[in-house]
Amino acid sequence: MENSLPAPCAIQDAPHDASEDLPMGRRRFSKIAFLAIWGPGLIVMLADTDIGSLVTAAQSGAELGYKMILPNLILIPILYVVQEMTIRLGIVTGKGHGALIREYFGKWWGLLSAGTLFATSIGALLTEFAGVAGVGEIFNISPRITVPVAAAFLIGIALTGSYRRVERIGVALGLAELVFIPAVLMSHPNTHEILTALSQVSVHNHSYMILLAANIGAVIMPWMIFYQQGAVIDKKLSVKQIRNERRDTAFGAFLTQLIAVAVVIVFAATVGMHGVSSSLTTVGSLEHGLQPYLGATAAKIILATALTGGALVAALVASLAGAWGLSEVFGWKHTLNEKPNKGNIRFYGVYTLIHVVGAFIVLANLDLVALVINVEVMNALLLPIVIGFLLLLEAKAIPAQYRMKGTYRVVVITLCLVVVGFGLYTIPTVI
Repeated sequence: MENSLPAPCAIQDAPHDASEDLPMGRRRFSKIAFLAIWGPGLIVMLADTDIGSLVTAAQSGAELGYKMILPNLILIPILYVVQEMTIRLGIVTGKGHGALIREYFGKWWGLLSAGTLFATSIGALLTEFAGVAGVGEIFNISPRITVPVAAAFLIGIALTGSYRRVERIGVALGLAELVFIPAVLMSHPNTHEILTALSQVSVHNHSYMILLAANIGAVIMPWMIFYQQGAVIDKKLSVKQIRNERRDTAFGAFLTQLIAVAVVIVFAATVGMHGVSSSLTTVGSLEHGLQPYLGATAAKIILATALTGGALVAALVASLAGAWGLSEVFGWKHTLNEKPNKGNIRFYGVYTLIHVVGAFIVLANLDLVALVINVEVMNALLLPIVIGFLLLLEAKAIPAQYRMKGTYRVVVITLCLVVVGFGLYTIPTVI
């Protein structure tokens, strides 16, 4: 799979992988040991398939059948190249994204990035907590129970004093989304129609273009960039481990889009195939859409497992990104490798506050549909700033031997512009 992506080796003079010089026995051990490095890329990619992304994929399958499979596969390299930059920035500089923005562009730009990140982190939690509330409601459990429990669980995870423990729990939660893989078999998709759809691009179809923009616009969230850069630092990865962390990110990009494709297929083979293209915007509507084809029990279990896992891992990543980013800009001590103490209390305080505010807003019985729309618009508006800072920092903050060069650089910038363009394109469709 790695060779199908824009080659990371285009970054010239990258550090030599010492494992290649080891005897066969030790090399085999090294390849097993490097699995311990994996995590930041995988968890951030699993978080990308959050409630909003899953609902968008479901709507795409219901309305367009299998036509959105190809765009979701094409998104794999886009996801990879953007997050790969955060790997090099974090590992080579040893500084988080917010800290680099403050250092290279000044305090006010740093404060702006911190404020927008805090807002998008809370916005993400609104979507995820609304999803958790929806899952509870299909089992007749009140949001006043499910949302506080989810918030307390996420806060408790961070207080364990170990980044690796937090990461393992987050990955385990995200892997629950893989339940959609067996759901593909249960939905009995038409293989011939899938293959035919892979060659169909309906650029003149308004619904197709709107959903295409929604899928692309939801690929890169501001908090993903802040999270992965902070995570490789908290995990204490060195420049010798850049190559393995790239593999982690590439695998995560493949896996998260595989989940999205699975969701498209499931809803295309069931709801879409039977001409039922009603709006699928809530957990309840997703469940009712699948019930006639998968059965009431199977539909509930599949959706509850996947949506809860996706919502919790996304909430965890978004809130940690917000706490890390704000702490970096203000120069506060921030690490998950220590339990709360006087030195890091502001970091843990911000992390807790994000959950409390998010849970309070969801439980306030506000118009959640309007809130989710506003969050989507906010992310789209901030995307040019976030991607712009990322590209500028990649060109300024790290030594020349670690920067992008040649064709690879042109490809990455082009893909970033595509993401920004389609993100902005979604705004008129949701306002």
